[in-house]
Amino acid sequence: MTEDPHMVVLDSPQANSATAREAAAEYLAKNCPWADFDAVLLVIAELVANAARHTSGWWRLRMHSGREELVVEMDDSSAQLPVPREPDFSGGGGFGWHMMLKLAGRVEVRPLPEGKQVRATWPRPTQAFPAY
Repeated sequence: MTEDPHMVVLDSPQANSATAREAAAEYLAKNCPWADFDAVLLVIAELVANAARHTSGWWRLRMHSGREELVVEMDDSSAQLPVPREPDFSGGGGFGWHMMLKLAGRVEVRPLPEGKQVRATWPRPTQAFPAY
């Protein structure tokens, strides 16, 4: 994990889904109390599970936030882009991508020279001030 207090970086094989959720929960508590913890942790768990399941190489998870948004990025060694599938209620999966698209404010996929990046962002809510 990085020493930068404004960023979390986890690399395989030093981390797993549980490590990622723990690091994310700590980061969110300190830096993004406004974020929907459950939504962010579900997306992170899905990203790590997919990277572990669908790639044969490395993955790197990064979280960082600024004044306007929270960003979660998963880089992995697979160039194959996520494909929405029809959910299989008999245990075959197909729920994760749909879930991520609903839970995150925005989801983008970018090709990398040796794989891809899935980027999920959540906008920081704007505070409504009473009119005077």
